[in-house]
Amino acid sequence: GVSGETTAGLLRRLDWLMRGNFDVILVESGANDGLRGTPIATVKQNLREIVSHIRSAHPAARILVIQMEAPPNLGNNYAAAFHSLFADVARENGATLVPFLLDGVAGNRELNQADGMHPNERGEHIVADNVWRSLEPVLRQVATGL
Repeated sequence: GVSGETTAGLLRRLDWLMRGNFDVILVESGANDGLRGTPIATVKQNLREIVSHIRSAHPAARILVIQMEAPPNLGNNYAAAFHSLFADVARENGATLVPFLLDGVAGNRELNQADGMHPNERGEHIVADNVWRSLEPVLRQVATGL
């Protein structure tokens, strides 16, 4: 990824990223949009375009959309709308939704770097486990041709 990346930035770079052949593609974008309070409609439209572009470039690829969460300081309405947009985009595009990758890590000082936002080594192990729970079954299906 790119530090500070937003869904708009990913959308601009997507053609370059889509070169090659892929069986499985994970889309993890939107966290920085949430931190910046980007309008929900903008984030949702960007994610829709990202997944649609991926689907067009790699129609047989399995796409996983990773759930992100907005910080609580933006209010309950924003946080709830932000939360639901990832499931909406995944459902609309036949993608698998990966639950919030920072579950059990976000807000835990012992699992984050000094900035309080990025996981440290211990936190990264939990993040990897969180993603693996959704990724492993998809990889098994791809490996067996299902």
